[in-house]
Amino acid sequence: MAEIAGVDQEVSARFFRLAFISRCVVPLLFCVPAWAANDAMLRQVEEFVRDTLGEQPGLQSVVAGPVDPRLRLPACTTLQPYLPVGMDVSRLAGQTQVGVRCLSPSRWSIFVPVKIAIERSYLAAAVSLPAGRILQPGDWIVRTADASSLPAGVIGNPEEAIGKTLRLSLQAGQPLRAEQLAAPVVIQQGQTVRLVFHGEGFSATNEGRALNRASAGQVAQARTVSGIVVSGIAQPDGTILVSP
Repeated sequence: MAEIAGVDQEVSARFFRLAFISRCVVPLLFCVPAWAANDAMLRQVEEFVRDTLGEQPGLQSVVAGPVDPRLRLPACTTLQPYLPVGMDVSRLAGQTQVGVRCLSPSRWSIFVPVKIAIERSYLAAAVSLPAGRILQPGDWIVRTADASSLPAGVIGNPEEAIGKTLRLSLQAGQPLRAEQLAAPVVIQQGQTVRLVFHGEGFSATNEGRALNRASAGQVAQARTVSGIVVSGIAQPDGTILVSP
């Protein structure tokens, strides 16, 4: 009887050990593929974003995730990342979201957070600059920052700033933006201007008096010696190009 009791105790001990193992290890075995699937999905999203951005200068990193751990997504063999409706590539910066849909065997769709770091060079005021100043080299310094932290319209090319007039004053360190700059005035109201007439098969010149101020590319009006008012496009050299 003692031997039988000993055998029963050993069987019971083995049963409890197996129960403990099945309770602790088996769920873990089911969880590992889910983690791996999520990791593979995030890598696919990152690859999609890099391909969408292309050879964009200053691209530093693309990090997708994390996925909400409370989600219990059915297994998927065919994933398709996509941009949300209405989003274009220009908005792929900073903290954003990318959609992922499952095509088979199940059908589901989620949004995955993505952090995109793009380093961009920009021009910042080297010193405090007053409104009305015509910008020259030395008025700015070149800095770099994450593009998502920069205001819209920031200027990175010095050619876009040189010779332009500041509409508003800037403090040292503030970025230069396109909307803050005005093209230099090439025609002053009341000055004598050269009129260049171009048409199909003919070209002629005349003189007139400017009726308004204009920067290169803007519409300028002038009155000819004979009193006719003509309109044309102000050229960088101060002439007015008049076309039929």
